[in-house]
Amino acid sequence: MAQPQQQAHPLEDNSPNAGRAPSVLLWLGAGVGGLMVIASLALWFHYGTQVFFEMIRSGFAACF
Repeated sequence: MAQPQQQAHPLEDNSPNAGRAPSVLLWLGAGVGGLMVIASLALWFHYGTQVFFEMIRSGFAACF
């Protein structure tokens, strides 16, 4: 008669830095995104709406 297979238990990482890398990457991504938003708003207020959109359009045109 066939014996039931035992479920393999995943290895647990008990180190002090376990699970820290995803949260660091999340905070780093949020920080970079926040800086991009702040930079965009600063350019918008400094140059005005029309010049801001012209700069964005010319940047896309240069890339493609």
